[in-house]
Amino acid sequence: MIRTIIISGGNINEDFLKNEILKGNYKNIIAVDKGLEMLDKCKVKPKYIIGDFDSLNENILEKYINDSSIKIIKLNPEKDYTDTHMAIKLAIELESKEITIIGAIGTRIDHTLANIHILKEPLEKEIKCNILNENNNITLINKTTIIKNKYPYISLIPLTTNVEGVTLKGFKYTLNNATLKIGESIGVSNEQIEDEGIIEIGKGILIIIQAKD
Repeated sequence: MIRTIIISGGNINEDFLKNEILKGNYKNIIAVDKGLEMLDKCKVKPKYIIGDFDSLNENILEKYINDSSIKIIKLNPEKDYTDTHMAIKLAIELESKEITIIGAIGTRIDHTLANIHILKEPLEKEIKCNILNENNNITLINKTTIIKNKYPYISLIPLTTNVEGVTLKGFKYTLNNATLKIGESIGVSNEQIEDEGIIEIGKGILIIIQAKD
């Protein structure tokens, strides 16, 4: 199974990144623009570097230009998709079955929201994809899913206008064939009380956010 990790340009805890790369058994490491700076700091060499390089230190990029083992993909700054979205498309082209994105959460709330929304593309292709940092694990689901109990809090937020047929098992606050509507907060800050929690969905897409604090 091909696993790919994408390092984007948001906030990244260096120790967390090092640990995730060491344990993740990733075949592909993709640096997205400024994300290359953190990989360089961690002394981790990517397999791909992608972006319009508007925020990346040019001196860092020059260190890798002549490395034949790395493919550099320079994007036009005037484009329809963000650099991170293009990295997801690259990961899909590489036949990844699992994609983890680090550095997708930062001070730019517009980028953070967009990064959550672009998880929809791998979801539609039945590719597991999540945004990860030291406090959160964010993914999208559109069918019945089993959640392992690794975080104290879990929130279910509709991505589509309505998410129908939602039933929760193994959680402190249960639902039975409920409809979650966009603009409501009923699914925020639940707690998993069993080793495995089951989220059943009839129709729609949920944002699942597992959080430590």
